Amino acid sequence: MARLAVPVQLRWGDVDAYRHVNNAAMLQLLEEARIEAFWRHDEREDAWPTAVLDGGPGAELATLVARQEIEYLLPLGYRRTPVIVDLWIGRLGGASIDVCYEVRDEGPDPAVYARSTATIVLVEASTGRPRRIQEEQRRAWEPYVGEPIVFRRRH
Repeated sequence: MARLAVPVQLRWGDVDAYRHVNNAAMLQLLEEARIEAFWRHDEREDAWPTAVLDGGPGAELATLVARQEIEYLLPLGYRRTPVIVDLWIGRLGGASIDVCYEVRDEGPDPAVYARSTATIVLVEASTGRPRRIQEEQRRAWEPYVGEPIVFRRRH
C-alpha cells in the first residue's frame, strides 16, 4: 500500500493561546492536504496521481464530509517548515471513501501529531444525491488502499 505525503504549510493564525495548532485548525490542515491530493489541478504538471476529482466552480461532482474522527497525539507548535500529512484510503466503498491521515514531521523517525479518518461521500452537485465511484477514480485510488486507523478507545 502506498501513501501520499503532502506537505502543508502552517499559518500563524492556526496557533491558539496555548501556542499550538488549534484543534479546529488541524482539521483545516487535513482539508488542505485532501484537496491537494484528490482534486484535479489542470494548470499543474506535478499533480498527485490520485487527483481525479473536479472540485472547482461548476463541477458536476461534489465531495461531502459525512464523518470525521481525529485523535491528537502531540501538541504541534508553529513553525515555518511544512508538516507532512500522510494520506491513504482505509475503505473504498460504492459512493464513499474513508480517507486516513497522519500529521507528522519529515524524516526517518518522525513525531506524529494527529491521526484522523474522514468519510467522504461523492455526490451529484445538481441533486445532492450520492454518485458511485467511477472506474477512473477507482483505478487511481486502489494503490492507496490500506489498513484503516484504529483509534484508542476511552471508557
